[in-house]
Amino acid sequence: MSAVTRIPPQSGVAFRIRAGQILRIYDPLGEQVADLFAFKDDDHACSLSSGRSIDYASKIYLSTGDILYANDSRPMFRILEDQVGRHDFLLTPCSQEMFEILYHHHGHHPSCFENLYRALGEFGIRPEQIGTTFNVFMNVEVGPDGAVAVKAPKSKPGDFIDLRAEMDMVCGLTSCSAENSNNGRFKPIDYAILPGA
Repeated sequence: MSAVTRIPPQSGVAFRIRAGQILRIYDPLGEQVADLFAFKDDDHACSLSSGRSIDYASKIYLSTGDILYANDSRPMFRILEDQVGRHDFLLTPCSQEMFEILYHHHGHHPSCFENLYRALGEFGIRPEQIGTTFNVFMNVEVGPDGAVAVKAPKSKPGDFIDLRAEMDMVCGLTSCSAENSNNGRFKPIDYAILPGA
């Protein structure tokens, strides 16, 4: 088994994954969101697409057996195992602007967007290339009128999701910095890159 890497609270990392390898994302303490974004390793114009993925799955909650598609409709990840069953693919990564507009926060606030662009910048990726993230373990409910509500994650300590890479990619992954998404507490996220079957 590959070594598990811990992402400290309110931070992020970037790494390469090869086609066939499995990205396992753990919630070690429970109720913690992880934002995931990805680019094709040799073509950063090809990146993860919320719109394509939701369109082709015909649902907004993706889980075991579903595919996360790129903006050019090529598969990027297939969900092999999902112990939680609730993730968000509607909302963008939390940002400084989000904290100011939604929560009237003054001064700097750590954010997934900042953590992603700082980590992915080492691979030559610019902030404006980062789109809507696959928000692992994030629990967003949509009401009959279309209103969205962020609820506490359903993940328990030790729960994980396995995503098989369908192409060589550069990935960014965070331990989310938004209070409301994580039931008011900032906790770490663990991940491992496993060999394929």
